[in-house]
Amino acid sequence: MKSSEFRVKSELVLAKNLNFNNKKLKLIELYVQEVLNYNNNYNLISRNSEKDIWNRHVLDSAQLVKYIDHTNFNSLSDLGTGAGFPGIILSIFYSDILTFHVKLFEKSKVKVNFIKYIIEKLGLKRLNVYSNDYQSHILNTDYIVCRAFKKLPEILRISRETAKKPHKLIVMLGKSAQDEVNKASKGIIYKYKLVSSITESDSKILLVNATK
Repeated sequence: MKSSEFRVKSELVLAKNLNFNNKKLKLIELYVQEVLNYNNNYNLISRNSEKDIWNRHVLDSAQLVKYIDHTNFNSLSDLGTGAGFPGIILSIFYSDILTFHVKLFEKSKVKVNFIKYIIEKLGLKRLNVYSNDYQSHILNTDYIVCRAFKKLPEILRISRETAKKPHKLIVMLGKSAQDEVNKASKGIIYKYKLVSSITESDSKILLVNATK
C-alpha cells in the first residue's frame, strides 16, 4: 500500500470511527509532515515506518481516545512519548476541551526540542513536555499511557509506587500481551482488561484500573 493510501484510509477511520473533525485532521496532517521533515536529519521514528506513519503511528495512537473518559477525568501523562506518539495526537483530539491537560515525558533532547517546536507550530494549549526523567516529577494525572516505553513490570512498578491513586493505566502491547500480563501481575491486585488494537489485530492494549 502506498503512503497516500495509508493516509486516506487512516483519515477515514479517524473521522468516522474516532470523531476527529476536519480542524483536528488538518493539525495532524501538519504534525505528520513535520515529523517526516525532521526525520530527514534526526531519528524521530524508524525510517522503515515512514511510509505507513498514518497507520502505524497516527491511527495507532488515536485509537486510545476510545478508552479515555474525558467527561469525568481531565489529565493524562504520556511516558516515553518519543516524537509525540500518542501524546500529541491525544492533545490534538482534546484541544477543544479547556479543562483537559496533557503531560509528555521524554529523555531525548532532540525529541523534546522537536515537541516544543510542534507545540508552538500547532498552537497547542494545556500541553507540557518535560525533558528530564519522569521520576523527577509527580505523576499526578488521571491517565498514564505508555507506547513503546519500558517493559511491563517496570510500568506496573511506576504505577504502583510513583503515581497518584487512583488512576487509569493504558499500555500498548504486542502479540504476547497475555503472557506479559500473567508474568508481570503476579502478586499485584489490579483490575485489568486486554482489548485488540485496530491497527494490528494480534496486538493488544492493556487497560488497568489502579486503585491502590
